[in-house]
Amino acid sequence: MRRNAIVVISLAAAMAFIQAPARSAESIALKSGETTEIGPEYWVANCRSILKGAMTVEILEGPPDVAASIREQDVLPRKQNCARPVPGGVLVLTAKEIKAQIQTKLILRVKYPTADGERQKSRNIDLTLLP
Repeated sequence: MRRNAIVVISLAAAMAFIQAPARSAESIALKSGETTEIGPEYWVANCRSILKGAMTVEILEGPPDVAASIREQDVLPRKQNCARPVPGGVLVLTAKEIKAQIQTKLILRVKYPTADGERQKSRNIDLTLLP
């Protein structure tokens, strides 16, 4: 009986994992000439920044009418439950002049020069550009 209960629980856990929704890309809409902040960027260990230089961002895939940059500023690492801001930045997207509505995927790579070497993180964004 005990073995059957373990099998049922294991199958239920496996089904919950299989049916879990895939992590979807964030959706952003920009009009011609607009700028928006995507979110904070930082790299911490024990709530202390281990960045050794400026972070960079590059567009791996996306329209030529969009620019990505990182505005350096202190940010609060909320995911790590840190109480104080650390050196980091905010990821910013800017739409240039848009002539026609476009719906596309934007793939960004942020590079972090840390004390442990260079680290990278990518972001997938479903992007809508409007004139």
